[in-house]
Amino acid sequence: QVQLVESGGGLVRAGGSLRLSCAASGHTWYIYAASWFRQAPGKEREFVATTTWSGGSTSYADLVKGRFTISRDIAKNTVYLQMDSLTFEDTAIYYCAARRVGKDRYDYWGQGTQVTVSS
Repeated sequence: QVQLVESGGGLVRAGGSLRLSCAASGHTWYIYAASWFRQAPGKEREFVATTTWSGGSTSYADLVKGRFTISRDIAKNTVYLQMDSLTFEDTAIYYCAARRVGKDRYDYWGQGTQVTVSS
């Protein structure tokens, strides 16, 4: 099993920055990719960003390109999401998720961390 624990959420003013962390434990050597998702009240969960674990190849949702940066520290088994130029529309619960090698779905999810952006 893999356990994921997010941290770093909080309240920030529009235009500000926040960095989220996702600490992975357990059988982390199984991880192929780690991603961030978010869900605002009354809305569907949506994809934010992803990174492959070994290669560090990244991909982003259009709405966050140029503002958010996903990265990983292999030695610390930690994935980060640096969020800059935040807007009210970024307000959501942010979740970390991981996929195993050869799997087409996310098997592991964190508990989520709240990000609130004031206008």
